[in-house]
Amino acid sequence: MGAKDWMIMYADTDVAGVLRRHPPIDRAATRALVARLHPDTSLIPIADGTLADQSNPEDGTVYAGVYPGLTVLLTEEAAHDRPSRLSQRFIDEARGRKVYLHAMHSVVGWFAYAVWENGALQRSLSLSPDDGILERIGDPLPFEQPYWAGERAEEGDDAAWAEFTKFVVVEGATKAAQPFDFNPLELGEDALSALFGFVYEGTPPDDAPDLERIVLAGYRLS
Repeated sequence: MGAKDWMIMYADTDVAGVLRRHPPIDRAATRALVARLHPDTSLIPIADGTLADQSNPEDGTVYAGVYPGLTVLLTEEAAHDRPSRLSQRFIDEARGRKVYLHAMHSVVGWFAYAVWENGALQRSLSLSPDDGILERIGDPLPFEQPYWAGERAEEGDDAAWAEFTKFVVVEGATKAAQPFDFNPLELGEDALSALFGFVYEGTPPDDAPDLERIVLAGYRLS
């Protein structure tokens, strides 16, 4: 797997349903969104991107899109190993909508996601083969269940994942724990599919949106 992404989505409806319609971007609302989130920063427009090719913008660059019922923000600030510590300004921007954070880095095998509803954190999970479970708050969502039940355990040579994950880090303290025996990146892709209706690696859902058609406005922050 070679996917990397860090994104935040705000929705008051089904995310996948909006993306499947490939809605046009509202450029004025998009610029206003980025300006609100970066009030002391100059915004320099750069070339548009898409949800397919700008999933992991570098520091100092953001891609965003405001659409009916959905706002998408791709920002390095979402690449947080403890999603519960996401800057409050991103939560406040929700204004009653549900907030989703998803981040994944294939080089280190790390995956994290979180969901807030009415400003309250409902679920946060962050894990990697080297660091174990960095954060686990709230009840697992249904797409997680096969992994915790052992139904997605790696076999053969890939069982080395378990050897790397025999501890949990909680607030800087290391505690003994049962290892997880699955690949965090596979869970990350299943999270994308369940929450947003698409994947970056593997087999996409039959009704997955065409990510090349989800246009995002790019900005350099200075």
